Amino acid sequence: MSEPWTVGSVLQWASPFLQKHGSSSARLDAELLLGEAIALPRLQLYVQHDRPMQQDELARFKALVKRRAGAEPVAYILGRKSFHAIELQVGPGALVPRPETEHLVDRAASLLRSEGTPEGPVIDVGTGTGAIVCALAVALGETDPERPLLATDRSPEALRWAAANVESLGLSQRITLAEGDLLGPFADRAPFAALLSNPPYIRRARMAELEPTVRGHEPHLALDGGEDGLDVLRRLVVVAQRVVAPGGCVIFELGDPDQGAIVAGALRERGFADARYERIGPGPTGLVLGRRDAA
Repeated sequence: MSEPWTVGSVLQWASPFLQKHGSSSARLDAELLLGEAIALPRLQLYVQHDRPMQQDELARFKALVKRRAGAEPVAYILGRKSFHAIELQVGPGALVPRPETEHLVDRAASLLRSEGTPEGPVIDVGTGTGAIVCALAVALGETDPERPLLATDRSPEALRWAAANVESLGLSQRITLAEGDLLGPFADRAPFAALLSNPPYIRRARMAELEPTVRGHEPHLALDGGEDGLDVLRRLVVVAQRVVAPGGCVIFELGDPDQGAIVAGALRERGFADARYERIGPGPTGLVLGRRDAA
């Protein structure tokens, strides 16, 4: 008679299985999926590693593992993703929020609190799940409760996730969402105290090199930035000159230092004399930040 499956033994089976099927974080994926299948937090998987698996639990877990082996993002399978101290609902049609984007939220909150920042709304262009604007609302807390927070996206599917997150996080009184290109839906709300964006910035030739999890499931609209990855960023730079208030700031996420140099240089030519590129984390991803010159 074979030994019964336990929490520990199913993890020992699932981790190499997922690694074989291309997961770069196989152990973590297995733990997250098992926790979902048996309704236990990750820490308890180790505390209860000898706990026998019931047949219905084992069936649920294997079904989740099968989906992950097909390169479906773990966040889509779970229907949620932690981001900057909040939990977001996420699924097909919206980019999975990345940890590096938390740096954009931190810098935005810091700049908005700093002396000399003008009154006026903040706008998040290409909001996706609403990660940036929701996390910023929570980060600002009661220190800046009256400042309007606006967010746009071209994708109705992404905006449905953003709307769900705004509602579930209790931020409906602080955040306004609208479907449209760039700042279009809120053009009449300018000037803005801050223009924020994590736009598509992957070079088109590199789209085929993305991990299958990303390439095969996440929306290309939120990834493909054109030949050099700067199609949307160039448009944002031009718009920023018109709509950001004197003393207001821009913060854009982008893919590498070469893109950063181009975007920061273009901003400096358009009234953001201190615009600069900052690397975030160990990879090439970075931020371009700048304040519009005082009038």
